[in-house]
Amino acid sequence: MKSTQYIEVKFTCTEAFKEILIAELYASGFDSMMETDEGVDAYVLVEEYDAEVLNQLTEKYKKASISYSTSEFENKNWNEEWEKNYDPIVVEDKCLVRATFHESFGNYPYEIIITPKMSFGTGHHSTTYLMLKHQMGIDHKGKRVLDAGCGTAILAVMAEKLGAKEVIAYDIDDWSIENAPENVALNDCQNIQVLGGTIDTIDLKGEFDIILANINKNVLLDELEAYSGFTCKGGTVVLSGFYTHDNDDLVAKASKVGLELVGQNEKSDWSSLIFVKN
Repeated sequence: MKSTQYIEVKFTCTEAFKEILIAELYASGFDSMMETDEGVDAYVLVEEYDAEVLNQLTEKYKKASISYSTSEFENKNWNEEWEKNYDPIVVEDKCLVRATFHESFGNYPYEIIITPKMSFGTGHHSTTYLMLKHQMGIDHKGKRVLDAGCGTAILAVMAEKLGAKEVIAYDIDDWSIENAPENVALNDCQNIQVLGGTIDTIDLKGEFDIILANINKNVLLDELEAYSGFTCKGGTVVLSGFYTHDNDDLVAKASKVGLELVGQNEKSDWSSLIFVKN
């Protein structure tokens, strides 16, 4: 069980840098990030706080005019915090993503309810948006799907709503392992199994028609060979979680493990790539 003592870091930065900062903090072990008018509020367990990470970020992104302050506090009501800061979104005019405290609206083909707590994946970040967008263009009916690094399980939920017969979602983060099943239940999904671990430790069986992975570049490069190995011939691998300037590295590695690039998209300098198994 995680402790309840946290460090709150309040960042001030330029508007254009907020999404990049959130991604950097998530990759550095921060549990939760929320955009504010001034920048980003981020939270990390006391025992995982590393001041040097913040120093490196401010040095790396000098042009973003980053400044920050820190404070220590006991765990708070995270649902209440999200309610203050989290608005519903619509993806491609087809899918409404909202929390339990939002009223449903519009007449969209798909609706996903996500109460994120401290897990990553609400649809607000460009990479999650891109993944959902791509999913709605891929035939999931009767397919077996793997959601790698599932976070809130938003992609797994989308997969079942699109007709997947079986979805396995996994993450190594404790908060995700706790939060993902809650979101699965909120959406009345019956075909999703949530596991804790990595692709090397969860003892996967058989092949998948679709693999979804919204993770950072380094993890994707390390695991692409495994994704390819678990993808059936003609199956699809969808990746995001990296910048457009990282595309070449990921395409080169994917090609070496039998994955052919068939589509790509970008949003706010973030990228997503679609591959098919040769």
